[in-house]
Amino acid sequence: MKQTKRQHNDLVQNSSSNKKRKLEDQITMINSNKYFLEDLANEILYEIFEYLDPYDIYKGFYNLSKRFQNLAINSNVLTKINISTISKSNFEDYYRNIVIPNRNRIKLLRLSNPFTVDIVFALPRTILNFGHLETLILDGVQIRYFTKVVRHLIELPKLHSLTISLTGYKQSLDVIFSNIFHLRKLKYCKIEYEIKRLEDEPVQLDFTHRDFSPIECLIINGRFPFNGFQNLLWRLPQLQHLSINCLVQPFYYVEQEKLSHIELKNLKYVSLQFEFKHFDNFEKIIKEFFYHVQILRLTTCFDTDCLNAKRWQKLIMSYMPNLRIFDINHQDYIGKNNFTYHHIINQFNSSFWIEKKCFFTHQHDRKNQSVSGILYSTAPYRRKDYTYYWEPVKTKCSNIEKENFNSVKHLYIASEEIDDNCVNYFPNVNELSIKNKFKTSGDAIIAILHRMIPLRQLTKLVIESHLFSMEDIINLLRFTPNVHTLSLNLYILDDFNINSNKQKEICQYIFKKNKIQNLILNLSCSLSEIQFIMSLFPRLKCLKAEMERKEIGQIIRFLLTKAHNNTRNLCYLCILEAPKVCLQETKVLIKSENLLNDYSIKYMNRDIHLWW
Repeated sequence: MKQTKRQHNDLVQNSSSNKKRKLEDQITMINSNKYFLEDLANEILYEIFEYLDPYDIYKGFYNLSKRFQNLAINSNVLTKINISTISKSNFEDYYRNIVIPNRNRIKLLRLSNPFTVDIVFALPRTILNFGHLETLILDGVQIRYFTKVVRHLIELPKLHSLTISLTGYKQSLDVIFSNIFHLRKLKYCKIEYEIKRLEDEPVQLDFTHRDFSPIECLIINGRFPFNGFQNLLWRLPQLQHLSINCLVQPFYYVEQEKLSHIELKNLKYVSLQFEFKHFDNFEKIIKEFFYHVQILRLTTCFDTDCLNAKRWQKLIMSYMPNLRIFDINHQDYIGKNNFTYHHIINQFNSSFWIEKKCFFTHQHDRKNQSVSGILYSTAPYRRKDYTYYWEPVKTKCSNIEKENFNSVKHLYIASEEIDDNCVNYFPNVNELSIKNKFKTSGDAIIAILHRMIPLRQLTKLVIESHLFSMEDIINLLRFTPNVHTLSLNLYILDDFNINSNKQKEICQYIFKKNKIQNLILNLSCSLSEIQFIMSLFPRLKCLKAEMERKEIGQIIRFLLTKAHNNTRNLCYLCILEAPKVCLQETKVLIKSENLLNDYSIKYMNRDIHLWW
């Protein structure tokens, strides 16, 4: 399948931000140059519109004059509605003046939170008014609501692309996929769902109908039962591109009914991540469905059968003769045997693999006599994500090589430290995740990361390490001015001297320069910590945070009180892991103290969502 189709969702979500950046300075001058703009030809204005997303066109031009209003309404840009985080009143105004009048023209519609979905599809049949809709992207939709809407999607004659993230894991997967497979025009489908607690078992997948789906590209981000995998493939005869990020084996494995043979002649690309150790079962799938596959990407752990070079050679020669790229990433604990990965790599050095241009290398991290490692394919490295480990021993490994990592967009750092001699450069990374082992602190962090990635290029930063101090994070933010999404896993004010002159100066700099609009705090926060956060990130629009149970009311009061200027841009609050009783308590607080006049609130997956 063409690269543009495989990267469809990424392009949709990134295009508007790239365009806005190009005209960032010009947008701020619109009001002051109103009369100058009046002199521009329509063709030039339409060209300007191409660099903006529809909401910016509406806010910047719609109310300038009747001419600009007509230009905005008639612009082809308004056929693509991609709404980011905005306030409830702004959305309702935009929906009334732009979305409703243009429903029959809209080709792409993206709704970014569950409340906007509720408004647009208050009646499920409302979707039928979007007669020219080709691409639908819905974030955070409750499963029970989606099953009502999807029945009407069948009647949209041009809908060929669906991207959806689901919440509220209450219904079985077979109901969800059966509904999706009834969409007769659908070519692209990306679905994301979450099992919130690890003890939740993935459900069976037993379709109740025999219909085939026309889907050509299917991406599943969620725990998917392996015993339903064959059944899934059987219903996708036109499938070209398949990606599943978590194939799991239920505790009780149940063989599904034997289906008649089907040849997937168009299936060229397969990317799978396993969370079980039964390679024999997967081998059966390869033999039955993967004959025409050209690119196979596997992410595995703890199953050394996946690294049997001779077994793979036989499989490829007999059942995947068209395979061009064999990309495997395997993680395991290898005990005290320092030569395990070296031995495995040597098995992949035969003439067969050399002719296939398949080369392998590894990383390993040894600490306290326990060794973990990753073996992966190279020449070149093709994945969009990369996990960085460091081997903290003096012995050099001849199999460890510096590679070309131009494909990497998301870098994970999973080691405790990073040695100067082991650093590779990742020129195109825009997302960085630092795992919970990382211990490096102080100015060394900046120096190391600067040698690994272009820091100014980062737009998303995830710090999972509780050893990472707030001082280090603030220091890092000085060098990452374009980060718009930040996720932290630490107690904000632990060991942080908020009254020190040095910290005050740095915090003031961050206050003025940072662009953070989305913040996730995964450890319970106090009122004082929330107050500090809001003083640091005044452009924040969306805050998701765990909160001290006894301080939830005080925090909500602080965030919603209009006297606090630093909270003026905030319009979405998600209280993570909150008791359900807090929903009613929040409603009572807002009403009794008149904190908000117009808002929406709901309880989903043990989280309280508030939008105003």
